[in-house]
Amino acid sequence: MEQLVFDKSIYDTIRKNIKKYRRERGITSAQLADMVWLSHDFIRQIESEKVRYNFSVETFYKISVALGVSLDKLIEK
Repeated sequence: MEQLVFDKSIYDTIRKNIKKYRRERGITSAQLADMVWLSHDFIRQIESEKVRYNFSVETFYKISVALGVSLDKLIEK
């Protein structure tokens, strides 16, 4: 059976892509927070490389819908 290899930096990839697509659309982190019914501080933590807060699949999905980006785009390296 083939050995599976998992990306250990997947959260970092998602963080960077959320921030990238948010900025491309001209949306502030506060606006994104309002769109997905989360606190501004929570969105800032998701995007932060220092805090490294993990988030749920539901949050990941809501953010992708708000940004108009497919989930696969948010995990793309």
